[in-house]
Amino acid sequence: MAAPRPVRQARAPSVLAAYVLHRYDWSESSLVLDVFTRESGRLPVIAKGAKRPYSQLRPVLLPFQRLFVTLGKPPKAGEAGDAVEAGGEVRLLRGAEWAGGSAMLTGAALFSGFYLNELLMKLLARQDPHPELFDAYAATLPSLASADDAVTQAALRAFELTLLLRLGLLPDLTVVTATQQSVALDGGYALLPEVGLVSARPSDTPISGTDLVGVQAALEHGSIPALQQACGRVLPALRSQLRALLHYHLGSNVLRTRQVMIGVQSLG
Repeated sequence: MAAPRPVRQARAPSVLAAYVLHRYDWSESSLVLDVFTRESGRLPVIAKGAKRPYSQLRPVLLPFQRLFVTLGKPPKAGEAGDAVEAGGEVRLLRGAEWAGGSAMLTGAALFSGFYLNELLMKLLARQDPHPELFDAYAATLPSLASADDAVTQAALRAFELTLLLRLGLLPDLTVVTATQQSVALDGGYALLPEVGLVSARPSDTPISGTDLVGVQAALEHGSIPALQQACGRVLPALRSQLRALLHYHLGSNVLRTRQVMIGVQSLG
């Protein structure tokens, strides 16, 4: 009887689909990147020599652009210096190519994009893959450049809902959380951070049971356009309720991108 073959562990793919969430200087010529990959989640990456004028990486490593990246083994102890101390196991960037996609974000859309990036960096653990969330991020970016503010706001709410769902932080929107009774289609409800979905109080801006059922159906289907459409019907109430829920899980009422946006608007 032949001896059983040893089970081989699956290797991580050599080429990863990725977006750059954040970058900061490391030495005079290199960068440390926080990248969001479809296959391996959020990763810290060192891009050696990327700041040099002739580097082929310099024009590629931009936010909101879909990339194909090739990563090497983690650097040896002490090789990455402060970068390792700042964020766990750091990978070396061997190569990066533009993978196509939408044009660069500008103006207000740029702030919205950085807001999404900040949410991902603060709520996603490193090396925790979320391929559905990656796809939702990619599908959301083009909507941020819309000239219609309602379209942009619906896209932001749809992404926030998707993020909360994929992290297990969103209750079922078709049932009252405490009783597990189905929502009444003509009833009014509110999403509260500590207790979930409840009947709306006089101080709440309610969301109808009909709209909640529609949002939940779009979430379960996984269609970002359908979810954006469902969010567009309840934008004012959904915005305030999701903001409170996100702040609760972030442990802070302050997001840097939101502060900057408020500051810019006050100058207008």
